[in-house]
Amino acid sequence: MRAFVGLPVPEPWVTPLMRAQARLPGGRPVDADDLHVTLAFLDDQPEHRLEALHDALEGRALPSATLTPAAYVPLGKRPNLVALDLAPDAGLAALRDLVRGCCRSAGIDLPRERFRPHVTLVRFPAARPPSGRLPAALAGLGAPGMAPAPAAQAVLWSSTLTPDGPIYDPLATYPLAAPPEVPR
Repeated sequence: MRAFVGLPVPEPWVTPLMRAQARLPGGRPVDADDLHVTLAFLDDQPEHRLEALHDALEGRALPSATLTPAAYVPLGKRPNLVALDLAPDAGLAALRDLVRGCCRSAGIDLPRERFRPHVTLVRFPAARPPSGRLPAALAGLGAPGMAPAPAAQAVLWSSTLTPDGPIYDPLATYPLAAPPEVPR
């Protein structure tokens, strides 16, 4: 089964992200319910490894993480998508490292890669490269207007590829620790 572990976007971000998508020319927008930050893409895995990963994640206290919007950016050489880049966060990096450790303990071999936390908004299929209007559209979006927000849970999703884009189904959820209180 093709799967990944990620964080759903905070609910207050969904409407502004959908508005941003609507202002981007071409491409295939990601459904509102599918907006997420990937912590670990697992590719195709046998069910027993996903069960072992579930047991490992369920048995751990997962740290808190804050999601902070940084900028709307094109990603990929062509580019092949537009995303909301997130600012680096020590809690988010620690959470990703813990999830990847749980993957390794479950027998899932992940490639080494630099972590660039982002939320994919629009994908451009190889047959339909982005419009020449994309740079102006991105400039018109300006800075993301969403406030930083704590991630509430991690999710293990299955991902089924279809001609109309992937279909994500949640398999399990894992609560994250509450963020520390800020003294007043």
